[in-house]
Amino acid sequence: MTLRAIKPAGAPAALATYSPAIDTGSLVFLAGQIGIDPATGELADGIDAQVERVLLNIAAVLDAAGLTMADVAKTTCFLSDLANFDAFNAVYARHVADPPPARSTFAVKALPRGALVEIEAVAVRS
Repeated sequence: MTLRAIKPAGAPAALATYSPAIDTGSLVFLAGQIGIDPATGELADGIDAQVERVLLNIAAVLDAAGLTMADVAKTTCFLSDLANFDAFNAVYARHVADPPPARSTFAVKALPRGALVEIEAVAVRS
């Protein structure tokens, strides 16, 4: 099996030592994305804007791998405050395909750069 790093132009650069995604041929594993605007390098303001930006960043990574949100089988979502769950879920629901991916959502103490949300994903290549 050959691992290929996906480095999309339309998503923020990695903040540490990791690839934005790894393509195994049949599965694509996306690293967690936070709500950084790739054009400005700035974190979006507020939960709605951050979730929107995260999902746009994920779509850009998927596009670079030749995939779409409809290919996502699993997401793992991290919230800095579970009080944001309903707002998070409302924006998330507008971006995922039907049937929605399997999902786990966790509250965490903190996220990089003070982000309110981070999402990682696994997509399946047909």
